[in-house]
Amino acid sequence: MLNMNTQTKQHADVNYLVVGLGLTGFSTACYLMSKGYCCRVQDTRDIPPYFEALRTEFPLADIVIKPLDSELIDWADVLVVSPGLSIAQTEIVQAIDLGKSVIGDIELFAQVVDKPVVAITGSNGKSTVTTLLGEMIAADNKSVAVGGNLGIPALDLLQKTVDYFVLELSSYQLETTKSLQPVSATVLNFSEDHLDRYNSYADYIQAKLHIYEKTKICVSNEDDETTRHDSNDILFGLTINGVAEFGLVENDSGIWLAHKGEPWVNVRQLKVTGRHNWANCLAAMALACTIDLSRQAIIDAMIRFKGIRHRSEWIAEIKGVEWINDSKATNVGAALASIEGRDRPIILIAGGQSKNADMSVLFEPIKKQVKLVLLMGVDADRIEEAWQGAAPVERVDNMANAVVRANQQAVSGDCVLLAPACASLDMYSKFEARGDDFANQVRQLQNV
Repeated sequence: MLNMNTQTKQHADVNYLVVGLGLTGFSTACYLMSKGYCCRVQDTRDIPPYFEALRTEFPLADIVIKPLDSELIDWADVLVVSPGLSIAQTEIVQAIDLGKSVIGDIELFAQVVDKPVVAITGSNGKSTVTTLLGEMIAADNKSVAVGGNLGIPALDLLQKTVDYFVLELSSYQLETTKSLQPVSATVLNFSEDHLDRYNSYADYIQAKLHIYEKTKICVSNEDDETTRHDSNDILFGLTINGVAEFGLVENDSGIWLAHKGEPWVNVRQLKVTGRHNWANCLAAMALACTIDLSRQAIIDAMIRFKGIRHRSEWIAEIKGVEWINDSKATNVGAALASIEGRDRPIILIAGGQSKNADMSVLFEPIKKQVKLVLLMGVDADRIEEAWQGAAPVERVDNMANAVVRANQQAVSGDCVLLAPACASLDMYSKFEARGDDFANQVRQLQNV
């Protein structure tokens, strides 16, 4: 991780250069300009996604369409880099070497926020835990703003008057953040991801662990030691009657989510399924207790929670076959959790951009639970080689063919699971588009 130069105060006489005009860059530019700060925006695309939106909001906005160069770097005091851009690129490293401050939108947020922040990161489950915790806070009749890497950019949340902020944070956002002081934070888990951007898995882990640096109460995963901060962590975990303060207990009425061994919610009461979602609920419980939410609000929110789209989303049951959209399973760890969370034989639809991850990690779970793999996407050759012998593998050209073939092979009691273990950008604009395609193809089956 680069040694960042981070300015901790905002000034009207500082030159801010926003690097990248996607959603986060647009939010950042609007924030800076609304405060009257001196701001330029740089993007290399001919027509950046939010070019017209920014010009509509601020007609005099200085938007520069060219590569980041020495003229722009010399002008800037602070570079606010969008999370989709690597801070390891040559020009940004040069800016750091020149003593320029390089930050992201979360750092700007952290410099001014005056209400408690709960922060959530990890390879998988971030969006589910973030959303569920927001619902728990609302159920306790407190106001909350939820966003960050999920949904609404963090700086836009500052427009609301709330009791709490709940932020989902990516490793990219944490790389450029130093001032955030969460009342509580968690790293949910680790699995290989984004190795196309980091020099090593260890670098990726360190980027996420950075969330604990100024956190008052750290929540970590008993079942994943790499998430640990220190011996004072509050633990959640899936070991029945384990040492975690938030864990599982089993009695005559089944398995329960529990706090200090006291049953709170029977897993059969949950609308979200799979052990990975039990872990998500336990993490949200732990975070909720760090901010003193009532037990009843926490329980009520968990029982009502239906999950979020594209994350183990139930689409349909057709002739006894369950169809599940987990398009957000964009890495090996998420796909592993999704596969292991099913209690039916699986027909797995997978593939896409593997991001150099070790696909062999899924060999044994596939061998144990998957009866057929339908494989698509740019890295299909690499993935098929890793899974050869675990289960029959068939190639498909697109989602429509995958759904048709799955429907031909599935029998009552099976689960057809879209858990790609890969990014979607080789075939789709984003993982949501991939999930929508799957859901639409499945719904067409219902109309046949």
